[in-house]
Amino acid sequence: MPTPGPTPGPTPGRERDAVDDIVEQWGRERPDIDATAMALIGRFNRFHVFVEAALREYFAQHQLDFSEFDVLATLRRSGAPYELNARALLKSAMVTSGAITNRVDKLSAKGLVERRPCPDDRRAVLIRLTPDGKDLVDRIVAGHVQNEERLIAVLTPDEQRQLDALLNKLLVSRGDTSLGG
Repeated sequence: MPTPGPTPGPTPGRERDAVDDIVEQWGRERPDIDATAMALIGRFNRFHVFVEAALREYFAQHQLDFSEFDVLATLRRSGAPYELNARALLKSAMVTSGAITNRVDKLSAKGLVERRPCPDDRRAVLIRLTPDGKDLVDRIVAGHVQNEERLIAVLTPDEQRQLDALLNKLLVSRGDTSLGG
């Protein structure tokens, strides 16, 4: 457990953000608490709101939501024949089986995926991209990446690599190490 200490203020020479105000208030009201972790997680959460809004807007232009794109992209990046069982989709998406079923139902109704029996297990079902689903993913993925690049463009390439390495370290520490298996 970290030893409480003075709550840090903004780094000299940088512009204040909304989290600085929150940290300052906690520093005033509870100087015994080190708000460093609170500030970092608060910034993650606040930036996530901006990311979600940008993704929602981009995918809405293609009559999708992010969760639908996530399924399509997972199938596409799995390689030909662009199909996975529900378990593999669940592991990639980190959601409940009901959520995957709902996503697949919506995408199936749009003609972007299809279900087919697994030849090795009669109880299992494979979810496969249709040609229209593959075409859609291939058409919009570059724009999706450009949208994400726009969100982090304020960081230099070196800062992007540093942030990536730090986020990787956090994810690995929580056991988020592989989609395989």
